Amino acid sequence: MKRQQKNKQQKKKNLKPLTEAPTVRMDAAGIDISPESIYVGVDTRVAEPSVRCFGTVTRELQRIADWLQACGVRTVAMESTGVYWIPLYQVLEARGVEVFLVNARHYQNVPGRKSDVSDAAWLQYLHAVGLVRGSFRPAGEICALRTILRHRSGLVQAASRHIQQMHKALDQMNVQIHRVLSDITGVSGLAIVDAILEGERDGHRLAALRQGGVRASEEEIVKALEGDYLPEHLFTLRQSLENYRHFEKQIAICDRQLGEMLVQLEIQTGRQAPAPPPHKNMRTRGDEELRQKYYRILGVDLTAVPSLNVGTVGVVVAEVGPDFSRFRSAAAFAAWLILCPHNTITGGKVKSSHTREGSSRLGEALRMAAESLCRDKSYLGQFYRRMRAKLGEESAITAAAHKLARIIYALVTKGVAYDEGHFAQIEQRDQQRQRQRLLKLAHSMGYQLVPCTTAAVVS
Repeated sequence: MKRQQKNKQQKKKNLKPLTEAPTVRMDAAGIDISPESIYVGVDTRVAEPSVRCFGTVTRELQRIADWLQACGVRTVAMESTGVYWIPLYQVLEARGVEVFLVNARHYQNVPGRKSDVSDAAWLQYLHAVGLVRGSFRPAGEICALRTILRHRSGLVQAASRHIQQMHKALDQMNVQIHRVLSDITGVSGLAIVDAILEGERDGHRLAALRQGGVRASEEEIVKALEGDYLPEHLFTLRQSLENYRHFEKQIAICDRQLGEMLVQLEIQTGRQAPAPPPHKNMRTRGDEELRQKYYRILGVDLTAVPSLNVGTVGVVVAEVGPDFSRFRSAAAFAAWLILCPHNTITGGKVKSSHTREGSSRLGEALRMAAESLCRDKSYLGQFYRRMRAKLGEESAITAAAHKLARIIYALVTKGVAYDEGHFAQIEQRDQQRQRQRLLKLAHSMGYQLVPCTTAAVVS
């Protein structure tokens, strides 16, 4: 109760009366972008007409930059519509114009402004009086890394679809080899599928192609290979296998490109920190090499945090980079990832506290990492299970991902290593608070709690 009163008093102190009219900047412009046309609005005191229409080809983008510079514009607000804003953003950034990417939800809540001309004028006015905030966009080298990594994730999804098509073709032939083997795209699975497509039908010869790591017996594989090898299903199986291998080659090319970009990023960061000790949970040599690179880029080893693997750390590097200065606090970073409650308060009451709708690649990666905490024995695993018992599985995943985001922010900004002992102090503090609550409850009911000794507990 005292804490609530203190918070209300603090909020009253932070309230500042609006005694002065907002300053309208004459060097601010607003841009409404569509695939076919671009509407640019400036202050009415600078040019007439103040809103002009331009095309979307490169020559027109240069005309926009020339007109804005002629009008003395130094800062521009534009709506982040799809990917159409990227070419104009790059042109204006090269000319030295400060560009704010604005979320459409932040300025389109006024009725009667649904045309391109009015949108550009309205966006210009909001930006001129300082009522819009720019979205986060990392540095150019991080954007380049992010583009390649996102393209790679699309290739991985495409390859997985062709694996599913291979499963479908095998099911239609009633060949159950993908049920016996854990991975049809492994060495044994691909060898057997290749032999089937070459015309081999003898189950024992096909079973002899398996590697030593396969747990299924020869008899089980022979039974699984019995089926109707119809030509149309073999045709679809061959096509799916060729497409899968094509995407695997493209993924390997992306990996080489990402490796070169990471080396350049290491050089730019200029950190000469010693390599961290080997991590026992690294599955392959490539994962260990990536962990070393991410450590030199970020300055900390994020894989030491439970549930964070090399893939998740790669998303952190590609989506944010080593510079977290654009986020004023860990809470702002978690809000950008859409991992914090979105409180709707009216009349002094919280009407809703659900997480707002939206998607964030890094936020989704942290959610997936949080799911792996269900059996983890660390403090984070205990926190996840406690939240799951209290809030349910879905909310517990969000809460654990939120905590992971705060930990990442603290480690990167402070440049410190992950220490599990810090959470032991937090757990001790929570136990002390729980003890005080129990003592207070017992006193209100007329009881007195007496600590029991170890001997009494054993007896």
